[in-house]
Amino acid sequence: MNNQLIAKNIALFTQRVEIVTEYNERRDCADQRVPEFLWACGFVPVPLPNNEKYIEEIVESVSPKLIVLTGGNSLVRYGGNAPERDAADKKLLDIAINKRIPLYGFCRGMQSILDYYGNELEAVSGHVALTHYITGNIEGEVNSYHNQGCVKLINDELEIMAKSEDGVIEAIRHRCYPIYGTMWHPERENPFSDRDKEILQHLVIPPICKGEG
Repeated sequence: MNNQLIAKNIALFTQRVEIVTEYNERRDCADQRVPEFLWACGFVPVPLPNNEKYIEEIVESVSPKLIVLTGGNSLVRYGGNAPERDAADKKLLDIAINKRIPLYGFCRGMQSILDYYGNELEAVSGHVALTHYITGNIEGEVNSYHNQGCVKLINDELEIMAKSEDGVIEAIRHRCYPIYGTMWHPERENPFSDRDKEILQHLVIPPICKGEG
């Protein structure tokens, strides 16, 4: 990968918050497979801190081609303990929309997208540490590691792309902006799925809204 390609294909990705009480620390961290997956998709992965004060400057400095909201930590309103992460996700969604930067969220990242557009999450069972079948625009087996999900969209800006057999929404996209979410973890597939790679690669070509273009 040459320097010119690297400069054009940066993907910023968020990190989970781990609280280490014995050191009185709140740590930002991510599964090492997240940057591996992004690299496999043709992007140069760059981690973001969970500090909204710096996020806009970082985005301006690196001009990312993609923003990724990763998994880990429940939203605070659903029992989570990382308010700084909620704020960072919201800031990144604001920036992605204003600047038309493609954004992909998985698991907690998709939950952030749903919450941003006013959709309610609820407790779901049978969706932790297993695989299940999804149908819709995307079909097949996916992994599942979430305790909360959404069964009905109340915001028509989002479109359902796939559901599980018990009716939980497993994939969404925005009808106008280049925003896509999945409830499964693409980085936990071994090998990485061509389906998941294609989602990210196609996402950098934004959809055209009615009346545009």
